[in-house]
Amino acid sequence: MGNYIFLILVLASFFGLGKLFAKAGIESWKAYLPIYNFFELSKLLKKPWWWCLIMIVPGVNIIMYGVYGFNTARAFNKPSNNDLWFASLLPYIFFVKLGMDDTAKFVGLDKFKNEPSKAIKNWVDPIIFAVIAASIIRGYFIEAFTIPTSSLEKSLMVGDFLFVNKFAYGPKIPQTPLSFPFAHHTLPLAGTKSYLEWIKLPYFRLPGFGKVENNDIVVFNYPDGDSVLINMQDISYYNAIRIVGNYMRQEDRQSGDTSKSEKYYNHKAWEYFQDPNNMNILNGNKVGKIVGRPVDKREHYVKRCVAIAGDKLEIKNGEVYINDKVQAMPEKAQHYYYVKTTNRLFGDPIKMKNGRSSLSNLKLLDEYDIYASEVELAAESKDTTVYKLNMPVGVSEEIKKLPGVVSVTRKVDHAGEREITIFPHNSAYAWNNDNFGPLVIPKAGMTIPIDTHNVCLYEKEMNTYDDGIHQVNVSGGQVLYDGKPITSYTFKQDYYFMMGDNRHNSADSRSWGMVPFDHIVGSPFFVWLSVKYEENNPVSGASFLKSFFKNSKEGKYRWDRFLCYVDDGKLHSIKIPFIATILAIWGLTKWNRRRKEKLEKSKS
Repeated sequence: MGNYIFLILVLASFFGLGKLFAKAGIESWKAYLPIYNFFELSKLLKKPWWWCLIMIVPGVNIIMYGVYGFNTARAFNKPSNNDLWFASLLPYIFFVKLGMDDTAKFVGLDKFKNEPSKAIKNWVDPIIFAVIAASIIRGYFIEAFTIPTSSLEKSLMVGDFLFVNKFAYGPKIPQTPLSFPFAHHTLPLAGTKSYLEWIKLPYFRLPGFGKVENNDIVVFNYPDGDSVLINMQDISYYNAIRIVGNYMRQEDRQSGDTSKSEKYYNHKAWEYFQDPNNMNILNGNKVGKIVGRPVDKREHYVKRCVAIAGDKLEIKNGEVYINDKVQAMPEKAQHYYYVKTTNRLFGDPIKMKNGRSSLSNLKLLDEYDIYASEVELAAESKDTTVYKLNMPVGVSEEIKKLPGVVSVTRKVDHAGEREITIFPHNSAYAWNNDNFGPLVIPKAGMTIPIDTHNVCLYEKEMNTYDDGIHQVNVSGGQVLYDGKPITSYTFKQDYYFMMGDNRHNSADSRSWGMVPFDHIVGSPFFVWLSVKYEENNPVSGASFLKSFFKNSKEGKYRWDRFLCYVDDGKLHSIKIPFIATILAIWGLTKWNRRRKEKLEKSKS
């Protein structure tokens, strides 16, 4: 409905613009040609012709409408504060009002050439056009991004501040253009939605430089983020339902009731989450509000694409196979290891400031950059202690050499051991992190046989991602698609399987399934800053000021990761050429200023 209202407002503004053109001696029909009408308006207002090109850009064009409205009000001799506010905030209606106003006469903007208002000249104009320029750059070219989780450790790390190249795979047109500038989905401080869904644009992507390939590191909109628990945003809403449903099931089993299905308990948990006043047993807070988010406002995730559209993926004992060929493990991939010692090498279990569990020898963990939040005491006996530590293979080899270490063994989830949080969340598929698949990744135009057994693998693609909302269910031994029996399905877009290099501590496609192409955002290409967080590195990540005089290992700042471009998850420093360029620009600017000063003196 919002789209139709917006279309009516735009057409109304064209009508009003036609009336204004007639007042200014321009043929009225030119007001009804999109973009060209604003080209003519720019000429009339003696503004840059390229202003009209900004009107092509969804979202930003709404701000630009207000800029045109403000200048048009002045040009037609309506410079009062009330008129200027009206013109800036509701230009669509103002154009009609102004066009029908017999007292509105075109006088031009010459009297505002030397801006009488210092506030407008020095603040309003620069800020508005800075917002417009930054919004275009952020929306279509480059966006700043922070690595939020450790899923790609140690390739891209928690605390890496980087830029994402949106032209890598083609920038997407914003689907919810009514959005507060620079806020993704939540307004800072206020904590409320930063966007309105009154206007919704269809999915469209501009051409990009390439396509998603195997092993690319990709930024995308989190597919499971279409529904979010506001009071618990660090876990998938759907996984929260499955976990609570499993708790309910275990409670009934302990009392002897084994008659009800997993589906029953998941529905019961879903009903429980619908009451915002219920207590969330996962974090001890109230369930709170559940919000839905459109695709372009879902959380940004970054993972490695291990399988592209058309691939067959399988994971056997932690090794990834694509089309039956084993894939090389990423150089800095992390796994959980069981470290058996004859002493209390890593200390005893403790609670950190943030409430998470860890081990007391934080100094030793920090020395090897093993995150304090990803360790635990796994077992102990009279003579030995077993710790579970998350680390790359290179670090595990160093740990083997420490005094008292008996063995270091990589943790592997055994085949046939089903994990309820692992896709496809169906008891017929006993998959886990280390033994998963086989799974065929759909490709646009690919037809896959669908039956009552495998429909759970592709259900969300069929009923949500692929072609709008549809009903997919099983009835009478048949799969029904919008009520009609089907035995196969032809997919309409490409899909991808994303995994983190932190193989045992990553919420990825093993948890929530495949990523549709319309969720792909871009590729990380430049890390400009990298810092440690105290929750992961309680020793070296604690101090802001003292760390300025410490190296990357001992301090908060990872100096070696500053000003680096990203290639296949590897960082390459450009500090020297970057600093040299800055100094060259500074020197050139200073020389040019002095040259102009000398020329002015010689003329005088």
